Amino acid sequence: MSHFSNIKTQIRNLTSLKSALTEMGVQWKEGPTSVRGYQGQTRTAEVVVEQKNDYDIGFSWNGHEYELVADLQYWQQPLTVEGFLKKVSQGYAYQTIMSETAKQGFQVSEQKVNQDGSICLVVQRWSA
Repeated sequence: MSHFSNIKTQIRNLTSLKSALTEMGVQWKEGPTSVRGYQGQTRTAEVVVEQKNDYDIGFSWNGHEYELVADLQYWQQPLTVEGFLKKVSQGYAYQTIMSETAKQGFQVSEQKVNQDGSICLVVQRWSA
């Protein structure tokens, strides 16, 4: 019986996902590589976060989005699964916005982190 859980996300851009994890200070390995689980079981993922207990966390493409793949019984992160996904999702959104606005010629003119942890961005573009 598999102990792996697949948790859906709204993450579709691998570059933004990797940047978000890096900004969070999370060490990750580029895949495709194996996510280690219970009794030597593995799953393949495009991004893998190794844990000290030899049970990994991965992000695996399901054809539509990157799902979090892990044996949640052996979760060893400072945040809960929900807290981790919330932080990754916020970082992912930030990285995606920064990338897309830069492509369209916008620059950040103001950035503020609110007390609740949300980020307020003001972008601008000069036209000739």
